[in-house]
Amino acid sequence: MKTKNICFAIHSLQAGGMERVMSELVNYFARNKNYQVHLVLYGIKRDVFYAIAEDIILYKPDFEFDNASRFKSTLKTIGFLRKTIKKINPISVLSFGEMWNNMILLSLLGTKIPVYVSDRAQPDKSIGRWHDQLRKTLYPKAKGVVVQTKKALAIFQKMYPHSNFKVIGNPIRQIQPRLMPRENNILMVGRYIQSKQQDVLIEIFSKLKAPDWKLILVGYDHLKQQNQQPWEDLATKLQVRDRVVFTGKQEDVEHYYLTSKIFAFSSSSEGFPNVIGEAMSAALPVVAFDCIAGPSDLVTDGSNGFLIPLKDNDLFAQKLQILIDNPKLRESMGENSKAFIAKFELNYICAAIEKFITSNS
Repeated sequence: MKTKNICFAIHSLQAGGMERVMSELVNYFARNKNYQVHLVLYGIKRDVFYAIAEDIILYKPDFEFDNASRFKSTLKTIGFLRKTIKKINPISVLSFGEMWNNMILLSLLGTKIPVYVSDRAQPDKSIGRWHDQLRKTLYPKAKGVVVQTKKALAIFQKMYPHSNFKVIGNPIRQIQPRLMPRENNILMVGRYIQSKQQDVLIEIFSKLKAPDWKLILVGYDHLKQQNQQPWEDLATKLQVRDRVVFTGKQEDVEHYYLTSKIFAFSSSSEGFPNVIGEAMSAALPVVAFDCIAGPSDLVTDGSNGFLIPLKDNDLFAQKLQILIDNPKLRESMGENSKAFIAKFELNYICAAIEKFITSNS
């Protein structure tokens, strides 16, 4: 018989790195006979992309979040969260999401329910003056704060007077090998948004001496930015459109990891780039901008890939060219990637989170 109620809160379970981690985390706890898992999904869009175990109890507000009456909808959501989580009466709550953590902390002020929060984006990125101030006020009231990287820890320790931080990276799903040939593909996986900088990667790709190679961009338009068409036009202008593939949203991303030879990551800001870890699990060498934060916790320059200072597009191109021209180096770096990423195995990371958020229960 399951004896302990534990609660997880997130604004979305649509396709995305944070959402995937949450789904894997709640499924891990659901497999443990000691816990009854409660999942509160309370954002604007409440459809569930990732599969969750049948015995997880899912809660959603019975009203729509009306952006036209944002303040009223926010107050209603806070009321829903407080009533729902108090009724669950969990041993602890783990909340994901930058500004959304504020809402959970606000909703449970004055209760004795332990709340743990985790920021999943660039740690020093402003989320707006109001939300920044709320974080400074509310985060010290959390029972604990999960950060994903060493850089994030250093930044958060300066920002918030809190004594209970814990660095825990994301669980990286292990990519199982399949009998399929690798092709001359440079792969990037990420939503088509400005901060991912696929347009920069297209420009870098156009400078390479690799006429028989393709650039595969797995992702989709997001946040109403509608970048795919302008980026297709850019590829046409640079005369590489026939070698740049926009795949759209893909459920079987593993196919692309396993049929590519290099993983390129041009993002300018991150919390913890799951896709780098997945590429490494698939034995790919990685070339990535050394943005805040995440790539430097995964990529050891010269061992399993190359870290490139932000905006140094020429060096990025040089390192890609080196990997294109040296198959033995690609292979050895890929092997180093797969060996390194084993310590981010799902059960290991989930167990670390479990220990952190249940230590006082």
